[in-house]
Amino acid sequence: MSQSTLNVTLIFTVYGSFHPVNYLFVTLIFLLYLLSIFSNISLMLIIYAESSLHKPMYIFLFNLAINGLIGSSAVWPKIMDNLLSDTQESSYEGCLIQVFVISVYGGTAYTILTVMAYDRYLSICKPLQYHSIMTPTKVKQLLAVVYIFPIASISGQVSLTSKLPLCRYSIQRLFCDNLSIVNLSCVKNDLINVYGLCMFALIAVFPFVIVVLSYVKILLVSLKTSKEAQKKALSTCTPHLITFINFSLATLFSVIYNRVHLHLPTGINIFLSLHYILIPPLLHPIVYGIKTQEIRKCLTKILRKNMIFAGSFGFFHLHSKTPLTTCNMY
Repeated sequence: MSQSTLNVTLIFTVYGSFHPVNYLFVTLIFLLYLLSIFSNISLMLIIYAESSLHKPMYIFLFNLAINGLIGSSAVWPKIMDNLLSDTQESSYEGCLIQVFVISVYGGTAYTILTVMAYDRYLSICKPLQYHSIMTPTKVKQLLAVVYIFPIASISGQVSLTSKLPLCRYSIQRLFCDNLSIVNLSCVKNDLINVYGLCMFALIAVFPFVIVVLSYVKILLVSLKTSKEAQKKALSTCTPHLITFINFSLATLFSVIYNRVHLHLPTGINIFLSLHYILIPPLLHPIVYGIKTQEIRKCLTKILRKNMIFAGSFGFFHLHSKTPLTTCNMY
């Protein structure tokens, strides 16, 4: 980072001046943020507590929930702070950090979804070889790729962006993204554009192709099996398909919003910019909780245990023959 950008302050211009209605927006965002945190942490606790869920698919799902928490936490607190402030600004370093975290969130999510598709492919198309292929060591290696590859590639992109000289300091977005910072530069850098396109191809396009090919193979194999096997394959793949399609649409909207200057109503523009961060972390744990039979069973089991414990605790106090006042008798 050059010396000229060390003390730069960037201004967000889309918020406007503070209005009392902002309190309503902040309350709504805060509730959605809490719901996202609660749903992801609940899913993680269920997977962690139930030994029957200590399988590759649920280990990847556990990491998807962690990633969702990281993505939403990179944006929502700052947006709420801006809505409650008269001056919506960020330091240049803070903006670059937000760009890095949001980009890692997106790249990691897509990589996890790709690995999950590979896991479903092995489970359905090669069931007899599944356990010999998807060993604990293989799972650890895949998780290493899930995190190391996006972090390394995005670090290179942010490093290139940080070296650009700035001649403008206003961002027409709700939060920082890489292209917005690049557009503030006084010069054009072809290397950054080429690097960004290559990275997008490796992190988004290539995984998309792998997932599509995996499901084509799963479909072809499933058509040759019994109705019961087809139903089981469908129930296993549906949560992942919903999650993958939702995140792909969110990514597409984000790319269109950042790359194409559309003259749309303010509300639609805001939704397009936030869909990438808002919907996936909130929807993914809910979809898996509702659509995955094993998670539903474990959740029901946990709730039943808690209800029995609460009932037994109440019964004990209700029928205790020793008055509570005798505790201080001696």
